[in-house]
Amino acid sequence: MAHITVQNVSLDFPLFGAGSRSLKKAIVRIGSGGRVARESNDTVVVKALRDLSFTISHGERVGLVGPNGAGKSTLLRVLSGIFEPGQGTVKLQGRAAALFDPSLGMDMEASGYENIFLRGLLMGLSRDELREKTEEIARFTELGEYLDMPVRAYSSGMLLRLAFAVSTSFVPEILLMDEWIGAGDARFLDKAQERLEGLVRQSGILVLASHSEEIIRRLCNRAFLLEGGRLLASGTPDEVFALYNARGAAD
Repeated sequence: MAHITVQNVSLDFPLFGAGSRSLKKAIVRIGSGGRVARESNDTVVVKALRDLSFTISHGERVGLVGPNGAGKSTLLRVLSGIFEPGQGTVKLQGRAAALFDPSLGMDMEASGYENIFLRGLLMGLSRDELREKTEEIARFTELGEYLDMPVRAYSSGMLLRLAFAVSTSFVPEILLMDEWIGAGDARFLDKAQERLEGLVRQSGILVLASHSEEIIRRLCNRAFLLEGGRLLASGTPDEVFALYNARGAAD
């Protein structure tokens, strides 16, 4: 059964040399949000996550709620293993798939078919699994002969189709998403949305960061409210959005 345990996790991003340039630009460049502390004239630390502890059990669909810079995307990247926490532990039971970086694992000089293997291996699929799924992935992309070409020749929509098809080619035990994905043109979008919703239904755990209250209410049975890298509240989406909207009104 899928399970996530996070204990006392904190993560800081030191920005060396920030004293000699715009602090605002430095923070925007790293894009991690959180609280900011100046340790010296030349070093700024973005305190992206602060002492987070929680568990997520099989069957739970968790929506991450909070303003820009709350730590939602950073938390997803810690759960996926892209970022290593500075303190604390993260334990995942079950194979995870992260749907938030379409270009991750893509070699722009390699062909579409070669990139199916590259991205699939990065996701933890075996070569046998990829050989079994390549034809289905190729058919889903609707890219035809373009799959024999280097992906540097692709439009951004074509690249997203390819990445989406590979990333959704198996049902993960843990699905991590940063915003609800719209893949490509309107004709392709309907079948992409159908595939994605099926993936959400079949996965053991969903963790979804989104600014859309409607999407979180529709897909999630639990929500976390993050602010300044801290976990302020955990409850049903109704409870968490009531608190979030009340805090916004108070501000």
